[in-house]
Amino acid sequence: MWRLLRECFPDARFRRQVPILNFIADFASHREKLVIEVDGGQHSAELERRRTRLIASEGYRVIRFWNHDVLGNPDGVAILIEQALHDRHPHPTLPHLGGGD
Repeated sequence: MWRLLRECFPDARFRRQVPILNFIADFASHREKLVIEVDGGQHSAELERRRTRLIASEGYRVIRFWNHDVLGNPDGVAILIEQALHDRHPHPTLPHLGGGD
């Protein structure tokens, strides 16, 4: 994941092991206000939901991936990260020419 973030999204300036509140986020971009968590089977769903809510209360969006997805489908993971970054900074819509609404 670290190599994917550095190579594919250098402008986001992701960091590893980032303290946010009393948690350590796996990866975070302060610039994009995006946290990426990579989870294994040992994580409790309820604890992760609580953690996500608290991190989100600090203004971050949190996306999660399973370890096996990162290792087995890095291209798919990259697409989802790109979508998350794009959603944060949508491209402006140009006005229609020629009248109408």
